[in-house]
Amino acid sequence: MHVLSVVGPDAAARAVADRLAKRLGEDGRVAEVHRTDTDVERHGGPAAAKFEFTQGGWSATGRDLSLSDLLDDLAPDHDYALLVGFRDADVPRIVVDDGSAAAPEGETDDRDETDEDEPDETLLAVDSPADVDPAEVRRLLDETDPYETLESLVARVKRSDDAPYAGAIATFTGRVRAKEDPDDEPTEFLEFEKYEGVAEDRMAAIEAELEDREGVHEVAMHHRTGVIEYGEDIVFVVVLAGHREEAFRTVEDGINRLKDEVPIFKKEVTTGEQFWVHERQ
Repeated sequence: MHVLSVVGPDAAARAVADRLAKRLGEDGRVAEVHRTDTDVERHGGPAAAKFEFTQGGWSATGRDLSLSDLLDDLAPDHDYALLVGFRDADVPRIVVDDGSAAAPEGETDDRDETDEDEPDETLLAVDSPADVDPAEVRRLLDETDPYETLESLVARVKRSDDAPYAGAIATFTGRVRAKEDPDDEPTEFLEFEKYEGVAEDRMAAIEAELEDREGVHEVAMHHRTGVIEYGEDIVFVVVLAGHREEAFRTVEDGINRLKDEVPIFKKEVTTGEQFWVHERQ
């Protein structure tokens, strides 16, 4: 799933998101996520979440659902997610309005939330919604890294044309551990950088080679980049196969080859130091 944040005065950002949803919806399933100042707690009551079903479909409220939790839920079934009102989201974005004009009275403007840690992956900056070309945004967005989860990769392989012949799905998830030995300094986070272009091509080649094996129908792999904190997931390998033997063997070979052959570099930050792992090997 590709994620895009639309940043700017509320009315302008919503207008852009609606236009993009119409265009992107021609090629895939789109989710729009809008943040408002509504007090969710007053609708939720004592429960952690509340679900309602009407003629228009399901609606839900909840106090403990983060943006990343919501994206995790959307990823298996959507091709695009458009965010409005999430200026600090660490995802690609479009900036609407150059900041010279204030939002009309009564409207919110998420420019007020800017800070030094604001994400800088801006795909496009325009003065008004009319300046946004949905076809150009589609092209730019499809060049960004998708938002993947283990569940979204499993959903992908299940859509394979060979799914009727598959009796097994095996998966591997790599995560950030705090320490290997009791005396180690705890790891606070890892930071990953990839060799642009080369890493993607090599991973795709490994997937294709593994899929050539007898009994293996589909292989999907994804490695996150950027800062990943302790306890979070880093890398996924998913294999759709005829039987468990081929599935287990291919998952193990897949993660081993990814670690050995794909140029992704890791920096480890502990409570006492930070270092690039490949420089210590």
